[in-house]
Amino acid sequence: MKNNLRHTIAKLLATSTVLSVSLISNAVYADAAKAEPAKDWTTASGLLDAVGMNPNESSLMKSLGLTTGGWLQMSASGNLNSSPDKFNGTVTFQDRTGEFQVNQANLWLQKPITVGGDKFDWGFRADVMYGTDSVFTQAYGVPTFDPSSPTATPRRDRGNWDLHLANTGRFYGVALPQAYAEFNLPFGNGIDVKVGHFYTPIGYEVVTAPDNVFVTHAYTMQYGEPFTHTGILGNYTVNPNWNVTLGAVTGSGTGGWDGTFNKQMGNWSFLGGGKWTSTDAASTLTILSTLGSQSEQNGAFWGLYSIVGTHNFTDKLHYVFQHDHGFANNVMTGNTLGSAVAGTIGTGNNENASWYGINQYLMYDATDKVTVGMRAEWFRDANGFRVAGPARCGASINVSPAGSSYACPPPNSPTYPFAASNYYAVTAGVNYKPAKWLLLRSNLRYDNADIRAFDAGTRHDQVLFTGDVVVTF
Repeated sequence: MKNNLRHTIAKLLATSTVLSVSLISNAVYADAAKAEPAKDWTTASGLLDAVGMNPNESSLMKSLGLTTGGWLQMSASGNLNSSPDKFNGTVTFQDRTGEFQVNQANLWLQKPITVGGDKFDWGFRADVMYGTDSVFTQAYGVPTFDPSSPTATPRRDRGNWDLHLANTGRFYGVALPQAYAEFNLPFGNGIDVKVGHFYTPIGYEVVTAPDNVFVTHAYTMQYGEPFTHTGILGNYTVNPNWNVTLGAVTGSGTGGWDGTFNKQMGNWSFLGGGKWTSTDAASTLTILSTLGSQSEQNGAFWGLYSIVGTHNFTDKLHYVFQHDHGFANNVMTGNTLGSAVAGTIGTGNNENASWYGINQYLMYDATDKVTVGMRAEWFRDANGFRVAGPARCGASINVSPAGSSYACPPPNSPTYPFAASNYYAVTAGVNYKPAKWLLLRSNLRYDNADIRAFDAGTRHDQVLFTGDVVVTF
């Protein structure tokens, strides 16, 4: 059964890839004679549009009602402190120092829908991502260990949707972070419904590289929130001031977070909330949450609420406030297991864990192409349950052999089980967009923790410089 499912998924992936490549090829070559270069390459929608080869302008794509696109993100980091294992401590996506990373080579295909109360509409979207970020965006919501009993055997089967799919070496692999059908239900102002696997609406920062102000991510995004969900999600705009989100998610052994399609399908959780927008659109307030049972085997509560407020002081000066608070009951934690890094001895008993934090952002658009910003954050892992690094080592653990990590194989397997700690970080960044499809970012970041979370578990702090390039196609 498992092999048949794996082969089916592989065929679907291959078919979708061939279709996407075929459509792009048709667009680029069959309609190349009719395409005209953009009048201003800086305002083109993508690199292909800038050179007059926009696949979405082809007759085939228009006749099918399809759009396609993608982006390429490349980055490098320099840790100003020593880093013998070459990991940047608790930092995830740009987690390697002194190494060039192709973080995201992302291709998407979509049939967009029109949301409104007039008529039914349907569409879909599928994303394929290759790069060093793939391990963080795969459907790893069924961990190899049971959070309530990490040492229990046999280990959990993590599923085979995209986890460990086409991994090439220690750091590069493939993820399928989105694959969903979308419908417009013509009631009222129109209800937008997604069914399948999709990015979470929770939080301020997102996985998709072109859509963030800073290169590196805040602790709340890295450790405090889900990245994706599997299930059903509805969105309804009541009026220009109010929007409601409501859904149910499954396929996860961690309360509906990062679920797959073929494991823990009986474990359903709530996902939803609302958003308020001021009449002048200068301010917003979004409150979203997930609530449910941890897994099919454990009915203990697992949940999170997230509050994000934004305000534009002027057309150029923008402020964001975020507060997250998460809960996981009846779990083994760093406190109860103990931590060599923190120098603690655990009790061996389960406890109720929580994590919470506050982020603040201030961004200023110096010109129409240059934005400067500052992010200050505090994250509290109250029980040593959420933060353990390097995060790539834990995310890449296989079922067999038990406990092995392809990203951190012995003897270079630095995983630091942390205890309760406060984490503080201040980040200053600069964004430069010489063209609509080209983004150059750099940021200088200082991290500090109560425990020795950096420099292979020997330091309380680190200074990290990171830069990246994002090209949108």
